[in-house]
Amino acid sequence: MNLSQEVHIEPYLREGVSPQGAAYLFERLKPFGRKLMGLPGLRYLRPAALRVAAVAKSPASLAGRSLAEKRPAPECGSLTVLSANLWHDWPRRRWSAERLEGFARLVHAQAADILLVQEVSRSAHLRVDEWLSERLEMGYIYTRANGHETGIGFEEGLAVFSRFPLKQPRVRQLGSRANPFVRRMALGAQVDTPCGEVMAFSVHLGLSPRQNALQLSDLRDWIARSSYGLPALIGGDFNAHENSPRIRQARSRWVDAYRQVRPDGEATTHELRWPWGGSLRRARLDYIFIDPGRQPWQVLDAVHLQAEARPHSDHHAVLARLAPAPQPN
Repeated sequence: MNLSQEVHIEPYLREGVSPQGAAYLFERLKPFGRKLMGLPGLRYLRPAALRVAAVAKSPASLAGRSLAEKRPAPECGSLTVLSANLWHDWPRRRWSAERLEGFARLVHAQAADILLVQEVSRSAHLRVDEWLSERLEMGYIYTRANGHETGIGFEEGLAVFSRFPLKQPRVRQLGSRANPFVRRMALGAQVDTPCGEVMAFSVHLGLSPRQNALQLSDLRDWIARSSYGLPALIGGDFNAHENSPRIRQARSRWVDAYRQVRPDGEATTHELRWPWGGSLRRARLDYIFIDPGRQPWQVLDAVHLQAEARPHSDHHAVLARLAPAPQPN
């Protein structure tokens, strides 16, 4: 594979970390906890305490691979972006190999240039970020969100993959940091495409409507600050239906790629079903948004996709084909 060895990108760029909430308190109490675990009779609890501490620890670095050799730059035509929640399904991991292979074939079939991916898992069994990078021959960056591969044998996070060079990675924990065991994150990087530089962000928001709204507000402000006027591609599992006030507010600032070309089309990306097979809830939770910045883009097409044979996830992937908007004479 035409990939370099894995590198860890330091420093870990996370804005807005402040001494507040349970996560900060947990860090302050760690020295006391270590002393406590050294007391007679409590030492047997040390392995469990170390696992808890590992999960609660904030991500400390980004992992990634860069393209090993400079490839000939294609002409500026269209740019194909695909966002997908890969559904790690831990601890069962049902049909994980078949689902990942189906997703890889979907990416190849659609000739995707940039992938914005959520629920990217790492375990002793498989590091999905590394597997996809090699299988697709794409560079990438990855950040842990929840769990801890070494501490409990499993973690999941976000990744951005690209056929073009990635640089200036950045990541943010969104909304409240009161719970050190559950994080909602956004991961971004600058992509040097044949059509110019763009920002690409992978996003996974929470289920609680209140927390979801706080996280989306935080996300909008952070992307506005960190894009520096460049066009921003924002894809992910927003866990909010398109008719919710928070998504309507996002659409007032960003272009909804799917609705730009399919204003009245069927838009479900996730379905909950009863154990006996009937549909419980259908919703659109997954999106690709565009913040045009100083260089407007036009949406050529947008679709919701599933891998053939076996679905790659319990969410449909979102694909958008984009091109720079024609400039007036």
